[in-house]
This record gives sequence, C-alpha cells and structure tokens, in this order.
Amino acid sequence: MLRYETLRLNGLELNVGFAGEANDGIPLLLVHGFPDDHSIWRKQVPALVAAGYRVIVPDMRGCGESEMPMQRSDYRREHMVADLVALLDHLHIAQVKLVAHDWGAVISWHFVIAHPERVERYFALSVGHPYCYAHGGLRQKLIGWYVIYFYLLRGFGAWLLKQGDWWLLRTHFQLGEEWPHAKPRLSRPGRLIAGMNYYIANLSLLWSAPTPVDVPVMGVWSDGDRFLVERQMADSGRFVSKGWRYHKLEGAYHWLQVDKPEEVNRLLLDYLKSSV
Repeated sequence: MLRYETLRLNGLELNVGFAGEANDGIPLLLVHGFPDDHSIWRKQVPALVAAGYRVIVPDMRGCGESEMPMQRSDYRREHMVADLVALLDHLHIAQVKLVAHDWGAVISWHFVIAHPERVERYFALSVGHPYCYAHGGLRQKLIGWYVIYFYLLRGFGAWLLKQGDWWLLRTHFQLGEEWPHAKPRLSRPGRLIAGMNYYIANLSLLWSAPTPVDVPVMGVWSDGDRFLVERQMADSGRFVSKGWRYHKLEGAYHWLQVDKPEEVNRLLLDYLKSSV
C-alpha cells in the first residue's frame, strides 16, 4: 500500500512512505520511536487511508532506510523537529494532523510546542509532555533505568545488548511480535548505536521545562507499559490549552498500536474526526 521516496531534508536523506490520495486526502503524519521504523504503523495505515487520509510515514534519522548521521549531537531533538518541519515544507503542507509513539512522541511534543501553527491536532501514544515525564516521580526514574544505562555505557552497552542472541534487549524490552521486525534492523552496522543516541544526545529531557502547548492533544497510555508510568501522560493536560483528552488502554503493552490495533484505531479515528 505504501509508496516510498527518498527525500533530501534538513541535510539528510530520509526514507518516507506515502499512502492515500496525494492531493485530496487530509494530511496525517505518523512518527515512530525506538527501536522502530515506519512499519510500526502497518496496522494503522490501511484504516487511515480507508477513512480518507493522506498518510505520511517517515523513517526518522538513523532508522529504517533513512540516512544515519555519525555524530552523537546529530540526534538532538531540535534536529529531528527540524526534520519534520522540512518534510512538511517539502510537501507544501501548511498544517497536518500528527500521530506519534515513544521517541516519536517525545519529538512531536517538542514539535507542537515550537511550531503549533503546523499541527491541527496531536494524538500522543505512551509518552506525555516532556515536563511530566521529567517529573513522573521516583517510579518513573526507576523503570527508566535504561536511559542512564545507554548514556553511561554507550558502546559497551550496545555490545552487551547483543550478547546471548540479544537476550537483554529481548527480555527487558518485551518487543513481542515486534522482535522479528526489530532484530534485523538493529543488527545492521551502526543502527543500534544510532537508536541509543536518541537517549544519549537528549539526557537534558530529564530537566524539561513546563512549556505550554497551544494545540489540541489526546494522550493514550497502556497499563502494560513497563517503561512509562500513567502519571506522566495523565498529567499532561495541565499544559495543553486548546483541549485535552486522555484514555487509559487496558491489557496492552508499550507497543500498543500493534498489540491492540483495533482499539487504537477506533480511538484515533474518533479523535481525528471530532470537533476537539
């Protein structure tokens, strides 16, 4: 269903998938996280196209078939926000509906904060407002131990993750049905380090400011998420001035869009068509 283009954006070549009517469809941008690529949205794209949306699904820098910068500083969040701005500019899209998960959600929160005029509404999966994540309490700090692991151990940490047929990554991250997709991606030279650089280059997120969000937002958190506490998403509405919704999805793990796709699609389509 997807057709692909390699686009030169913000100094990098990014692989971007497209589906739906190029001219008549309502533009909708899907942003993935770690250790994913655009295929994490494979269970959403058909439903969105059927509903009349023009779907845009990039591989973020360092991921999938997109170019992999070598400098750690190239993975700072402001560069990835600039990638999204450059993508919309290239496509001559003034405003988009935005859907994002995991690191894609982190980047997208910063995108809507910096460029609210480019986003009509934002559907955030798993990760809440940066300030709420940073102040999610002691339990959030404890279950987010891997952030410090990536930062302190870096290359050695990447080597350790691969040992025993990726035992540590498989057992801790509980990728489930995503593991057969993730393993070949992460096994490519440099790709695991590139993914870890998302964390290493952005440790300052642990001290995020309470910045207002002038875009309507819906947040969805799943109760089987072992990396994120509910509070960091549920409290995000404190900073959303244009309308906030929150939904707790029961019985799903962190990759809720592949674990409970029917429920996620129902929530997503309902929100996208609502008057906000």
